[in-house]
Amino acid sequence: KRAPKTIAAPFSFRNLLLVTMAKLLSIVAAISLSVPGCHAFVVPGSVRANGVQLGAKLEGREIDGPLKPTNNFVLVKVAATLDETEGGIFLTGSAKISKTEGTVISVGPGKTHQESGLLFPMPVVAGEGVVYGQYDGTELDYEGEKHTLIRDDDVLVKYSGDELTFASVDVIGDNVLVKVEDNLDETSSGLVIAATSKKGAKPSTGEVVKTGPGRMASNGEIMRVDINVGDLVKFRDFAGNEVIIEGDQYAVVRMTDVLAKF
Repeated sequence: KRAPKTIAAPFSFRNLLLVTMAKLLSIVAAISLSVPGCHAFVVPGSVRANGVQLGAKLEGREIDGPLKPTNNFVLVKVAATLDETEGGIFLTGSAKISKTEGTVISVGPGKTHQESGLLFPMPVVAGEGVVYGQYDGTELDYEGEKHTLIRDDDVLVKYSGDELTFASVDVIGDNVLVKVEDNLDETSSGLVIAATSKKGAKPSTGEVVKTGPGRMASNGEIMRVDINVGDLVKFRDFAGNEVIIEGDQYAVVRMTDVLAKF
C-alpha cells in the first residue's frame, strides 16, 4: 500500500504579510538598541540597552521629561565657581568665588498682565548667557549640576557667546547700563580717595553706554526709555546693580531710578 499523501495547509497572503512585518519589526528594534541616540521602540521612562535613563533627574529624583519653567521663570545652568584669581592665586573652601551668571536652559511662556490678560514675551531664550542678582533665584540640583530658577525681572544683562564682553552684552526691559564714575575726594592732608572707598558710599553717576528696548505697557506697546547712549545720568544711591565687564565696573539701573540726565 502506498503511504497517504500529506497535503500542506494553504499559505495565505495574510500569513505572509504577518511574517514579513514581524521580521521588519525585529530588524528595526535591533537597530534602535545598537545605534546611539536611536530611541525607537523604547517605552518612555524605561532603561535603554546602553543603560541611559530616559527623562531627567531633579534633586536626585527621576522625573518624566525635562524640567519646564512656568510663568516668567527662567532655568539657568549656573557657571562654574572660580577656583583661581586672575593673578593665579588658588582659592579654597569659602574663599571660592561663586558666579551669579550662567546659561539659559529653558524659559517659561511669560507672565500675563493682570488687567488686560496680555502675555508679556520673555526677554531671553535658551542658549543665551545671563547675569542676575546675588540673592535672586532658587537653587536646585538638576541633572547632577547646579541650576537656579530666576524671574525674567531678575536678569541684569544678557549676552551671547561663551564670555561676557562689552560687545556681546545687552540690557533688557527699561534698564540702562551705566559706566560708573569713581568721583575722587581729597582729605585735609591731601590724600585722594575714591568714592567707593568711603564708608557706605557707592557711585551713583555715570555715562549711559547701552539701553534696553523699554517696558511693555498693558496694551502691548513698548514704552521706550527717555535716555540715550552717551547721556550722563544721576541715579538713586544704591539703586544700581554692579556688573563687572572685562574688568570695568558698570551699573544696571532701572529707568524709574534715574533721577536726572545732563
